[in-house]
Amino acid sequence: PRPDASMTLPFAIFGGDAITTRHITLLLFAGIGVVLLLASILGPVLGRRLGTDHRLVRNLNARARTWWIIAIVTGVAFLGGHTGVVILFGLLSFYTLREFITLAPTQRGDHWPLVVSFFVVLPLQYVFVWHEWWSAATIFVPVYAFLALPILACFGHDTTRFIDRAAQTQWGLMICVYCISQFPALLVLRIPGYEGRNLLLVIFLVLIVQSGDLMQYLCGKLFGRHKMSPGLSAYRTIEGLVGGIVSSTVLGAMLWWATPFSPGQAALAALAVTVMGSLGGLVMAAIKRDRGVKDWGNSLEGRGGMLDRFDSVCFAAPVFFHIVRYWAS
Repeated sequence: PRPDASMTLPFAIFGGDAITTRHITLLLFAGIGVVLLLASILGPVLGRRLGTDHRLVRNLNARARTWWIIAIVTGVAFLGGHTGVVILFGLLSFYTLREFITLAPTQRGDHWPLVVSFFVVLPLQYVFVWHEWWSAATIFVPVYAFLALPILACFGHDTTRFIDRAAQTQWGLMICVYCISQFPALLVLRIPGYEGRNLLLVIFLVLIVQSGDLMQYLCGKLFGRHKMSPGLSAYRTIEGLVGGIVSSTVLGAMLWWATPFSPGQAALAALAVTVMGSLGGLVMAAIKRDRGVKDWGNSLEGRGGMLDRFDSVCFAAPVFFHIVRYWAS
């Protein structure tokens, strides 16, 4: 049965009162702050024992600084409510699209398609999400932008690798704009009996995909025998994929209370997004391998580029959004 607005969360057993999404959000950011504070303290402590130039110390300090910035920016955006979240993910789309296009070979004839991509298509997609115009937000990029960009490229009078260049711009928009825009779309999706809890959907999605990636890695290391694609990734194995899918599906069923689904429905949703996240990560690895790079960029100190942090969830986000929209709303 679908939870109603008065439904309390399992955490309430600790205090006897219903815990709202606002409480969970505050607890989440408080927990992140504690972890980051411990990491910030651990860095100098290890530096005195191992030396400040030790690779482990440098990596830990760089990651801690990066995640402090991410946590602060995200917290400020959530304080801004609906508009703040849409602006945050709009900027994220801009930077990830920039990383994607930077690695893609372009010609002078791609000037107008790129201008329209960054300054017309991207803002319009987020305007549609902000106004909750789902019909437009669903088909604008994969239909109208896909048709318009090659037409604009024709006016550049350059046919050198035309289909490759057109496809690169199209897929940059698909991954960096359309897919990422599904995160704020989840936050403003209206679900009867689930009002005020949409942030839990984003938390559910990220936890399921990231835990699936982690378990896929661990199971691959422990039990992996058959490579999924040896030319792309040394650690992605069939056994690891199965282990990641099974563990994330079980986790999804356990976290059903954070969704508008029953335990069985939450498990199926987790199964779908885990598969898409795993395969999406494989696709993004293939693109980087084709470009001859390890990371999408270096905008995040010690963590690569923005797109490196969103490669798996980019493919899972639109699938999860449409599952929630058509199954629960």
